[in-house]
Amino acid sequence: MSTQRSTQTITAVPALPAVHERYADVADRRLAVALSTEDAAEERGELDPLERTTCYTHRRWLHHCVSSPLHVIVVTGHRWCRRCECAVNVAIDQLTGDVTLTCPKCHGMPPGAANRQIVRCCRASLAAAHDSDHDAVRALRAVA
Repeated sequence: MSTQRSTQTITAVPALPAVHERYADVADRRLAVALSTEDAAEERGELDPLERTTCYTHRRWLHHCVSSPLHVIVVTGHRWCRRCECAVNVAIDQLTGDVTLTCPKCHGMPPGAANRQIVRCCRASLAAAHDSDHDAVRALRAVA
């Protein structure tokens, strides 16, 4: 019988950040963590609310709900064509990652920092959700 002790160290698996109770029922845990993390960063003044990749109101990835009328902000020009004075349509191709804003009247991409910001944030949202999808597929493969 050996009296030697094991010298192996056990490494802890990093825990996911806490999920706010508001998102406890969100099935996509990575989305729930992202929502909670962005909420906290916004409350601390570290994140501009218009730079989020998630949507506090709809509790979704931004690219899933950006076409909602609630995401039109006339004053700042978000999803707005100032030339035609109308809301802009959003098309998102989840396969290619393309995000396109088009004015229904002039059929152009309205200029301005606000609309470029929407494109940038939707692309970041797509990337974050895509990473989440890959994690789900890996988990399913591990079970199979």
